[in-house]
Amino acid sequence: MRKTVIVMGTGAQGGLIAMRLNEEPTVEKIICADYDLDAARRYEKMLAKAVAVQVDARMTDEIIAASKGAALIVNGLPPDFNLAVMEAALTNGMHYQDMASGPVADIDFVGAVKRQLAMDQKFKSAGLSALINTGSAPGLVNVIARNAADKLDDLESIDIYVYDGIWTNRFIPFWWSPETAFGDMAAEPIKYENGEYKRVPPFNNPEMIDFKGLGPRRMVDHEHEEPVTFGLFFKGLKRANFKYGGPACNLAESFYKMGLLGTEPVDVKGTKIVPLDLVCQLTPPAPSDPETIKEALSEGMALEEGASLIRVRGRKNGKPVCLDNYINAPGLTESFQKHGITHESFITGQSAFLFTKLFVNDKISAKGVFPPEVLDTDAREYYLKEAAGLGITVDEIVEIRLY
Repeated sequence: MRKTVIVMGTGAQGGLIAMRLNEEPTVEKIICADYDLDAARRYEKMLAKAVAVQVDARMTDEIIAASKGAALIVNGLPPDFNLAVMEAALTNGMHYQDMASGPVADIDFVGAVKRQLAMDQKFKSAGLSALINTGSAPGLVNVIARNAADKLDDLESIDIYVYDGIWTNRFIPFWWSPETAFGDMAAEPIKYENGEYKRVPPFNNPEMIDFKGLGPRRMVDHEHEEPVTFGLFFKGLKRANFKYGGPACNLAESFYKMGLLGTEPVDVKGTKIVPLDLVCQLTPPAPSDPETIKEALSEGMALEEGASLIRVRGRKNGKPVCLDNYINAPGLTESFQKHGITHESFITGQSAFLFTKLFVNDKISAKGVFPPEVLDTDAREYYLKEAAGLGITVDEIVEIRLY
């Protein structure tokens, strides 16, 4: 049976998902919904199966009206809208997918995740699946972490390290929203240790991580969903953490130490100024259209390197084992040359789409609300094979202590 899918938000990720859905034989219609009707109409003109609608996501009834008849609602909006879109999914009997649980304005990361999971029984009773946190990180990394953990008899720790060394000669510190980036980096990271969630200061615990083929790079604790969901869904796990690094992270750390990421107004020669507002106002936005990306690349790359490592430790047959899983994906130059988009849009958008592909091809059997690490073995295998076909592959290095 062919399906109708509604994509809420036609930004970089939602737009890419819509484009990929247009290629799926099981998809009959794609409803592209956005507050900016012109943005939605761009995909209506571009895609044979797309229909544009204007929706104010602050009004749940508008989401419900626009999504009637859809089998799946893909939430590409900021996480503050998650609950409203989930309620619409329940009202219209749709499966649900989003990219992230936080950050949100009214509650911390742990609370944001648990609040979504609290709707688990409602989705189960309705016979529906709500898959949360489905980008690259979180998302792809959760699938990889589960595959690695399942190879062990006893699980000890999961550490995620994301190093982003993309730096053009034109000053572009972030390839996503500067407001989101600075906000994330100034937030207190969450670590999972021995059954408890612990908050630590921003840019906590710097350490040098030796990445395969890259060498040592400085990494710091960073707020992310993975330690939260890992603590809830990985049996026997003792510790989980997320670390981030790269020139943009170093820049943000310097700003933070100078007080420039503060949200309280300061007096500057008689004028009240919020430091973070000023920094965001002066930071160049991430290029989004092909022409702007091309212009930035034409000025050359100062640095183009990166690494995503999921390190899982535990025991197998009584012996200590470390499984290092590296994600391979195109960098900025290759992503633009092959696809006309940035590396950030490619890895996040393609990873997110592949979860949508699971839905439209009936590969998800679990009901309720859950993150990707809950997907069964067959779904994860299908996902990773499809990812490999897009140029997103995984290398695993196994280290076993013999004696």
